[in-house]
Amino acid sequence: MTTQFRNMKAMALTALIIVGFAVHCGQAHAAELKTLTVAGGCFWCVESDFESVPGVGDVVSGYTGGTTENPTYKTVTRGGSGHYEAVQIPYDPSQVSVEELLTMFFRSVDPTDPGGQFCDRGESYRTAIFYENEAERVAAEAAKAATMEALGQEIVTPILPAGTFYVAEDYHQDYYKGSNIIFTRFGPKVQSEAYKRYRKACGRDTRVTQLWGDQAVFAGNH
Repeated sequence: MTTQFRNMKAMALTALIIVGFAVHCGQAHAAELKTLTVAGGCFWCVESDFESVPGVGDVVSGYTGGTTENPTYKTVTRGGSGHYEAVQIPYDPSQVSVEELLTMFFRSVDPTDPGGQFCDRGESYRTAIFYENEAERVAAEAAKAATMEALGQEIVTPILPAGTFYVAEDYHQDYYKGSNIIFTRFGPKVQSEAYKRYRKACGRDTRVTQLWGDQAVFAGNH
């Protein structure tokens, strides 16, 4: 075996070790991701808000909190299923903490409204936080108390143990940036533009700004 061949072999082995280490680190990093589940009215809007946060991954829209198995959008929105429109927010705790996410959540909704959110009324549009463990429950209770103190009003957002989360239909995922043509009462619209029109007409950002002023973290993003 020549010296050149031995050197090439050593370099190849080193490269394989580096690649293996990188893959291992990537898997370990992925395993460190945590998930926060919240309901904040229309899940299109909550997904849009939180996917703009550094450290947050691909937010998933779905249904949780009720008793109906395998619910659909129609069964949830017509009432009686007990489910909320909710999202699961995957996040890297080395970049953003659950406390920060909860603070953002309360400042992106109207937590004083027991009947829904903005123009969307009914049980499926109520706000809620779903905790997976005691640490999350404590963090949620602290964020709720801080919100009550900041607003000086009763906060009706319940803090509930997490149950089964049913992923919503495909067309609800990343709805806010979709490029499909849909038909609205204003005529055919690109999905992303229809979303913007809906959000403005529903008054979400207007109401949140009334409540929170310059603390309305997402209101200026749309």
